[in-house]
Amino acid sequence: MIIIQPSGGLCNRIRVINSAYELAKKRGDKLTVLWLNNAELNCPFESLFAPVTEIKIINIYSNMNFKKILLQLSSQQRFNNTMIENNKKDGVLNEDFFQSLKKRVYISTWEHFYPSSDYRFFKPTRQIQERIDAITSQFGDTCVGVHIRRTDHTWAIESSKTDGFVNAIDKELTQNPKTKFYIATDDINEENYLRDRFPDAIISNQSKTLSRNSIAGMHDALIDLICLSKTNKLFGSYYSSFTDVSADMGQIEKIVIR
Repeated sequence: MIIIQPSGGLCNRIRVINSAYELAKKRGDKLTVLWLNNAELNCPFESLFAPVTEIKIINIYSNMNFKKILLQLSSQQRFNNTMIENNKKDGVLNEDFFQSLKKRVYISTWEHFYPSSDYRFFKPTRQIQERIDAITSQFGDTCVGVHIRRTDHTWAIESSKTDGFVNAIDKELTQNPKTKFYIATDDINEENYLRDRFPDAIISNQSKTLSRNSIAGMHDALIDLICLSKTNKLFGSYYSSFTDVSADMGQIEKIVIR
C-alpha cells in the first residue's frame, strides 16, 4: 500500500496525488491519500471534487490524527519531502530507490515524482462546475489566461513583473483586438489595474475570496485553475505550480512572463 500525505497548496497536492497514483500503478498497489485541512488548504477534498473510487481519500484536520499516526507507524518505510527530492531525477524516482520500496510505504511531500497529465480525480463538484460554466461562457472565440502570482511567492514577484503582463496583453490585442483575457491573481490590486488599463477585455471571478484558509477561498482557487485551463493559451508566473498545472490540464500553450 502507498500512503501519501500531499502538502502545500492546491496544485502541489494535485501533482503529488497524480505522482502517487502513477507509483501505485507501477507497483500494482492501492493508494490512500491523507488530505490535511490546514492553513495552506483548509477545505475537504469532497467539497472541491466529485467522488472518486480508484483511490481512498481520508480527510484529516491535524497531524496528530489517530488514523494518520496509525498508518504512519504501521508503514515499513516513511519518506519526507527531502528524501523524495534527493531520490528523483528529472521528475522521476530513481530506479534503485523504486526497487527498494517495501510493501507499505508512507510519503509526506509537496514534490511531484512521476509525471502525469491524468487529472481524472480532480473533476469539480457540480456546484463549482456551474460557476465555471457561467464564467467560461463569456470567453468568446479567443480568450487568453493570465495568472499573476503575488503575496507569498517571492520568485514570481521578482521575475514576473506587472509590466511584462501588460506588454503581453498589448501585443495580443494588437494582433486580435477582440481577444478576451481571464485574469487569475491573488492580488486584487493587480486585477483592478488591468481592468482600468483594458476595460473591455478583462474577465475574472469577481466575487472570489482570496484566503486559502477557508472553504470559499479554495472553491474560488479551483474555479480560477479550471477557467485558466479552458483558455486558448496562458501568460503565467515564473516557478508557479498554479501556472504549470492549469496549462497542463488544458494542454494549452504556456508563456511564462519574465
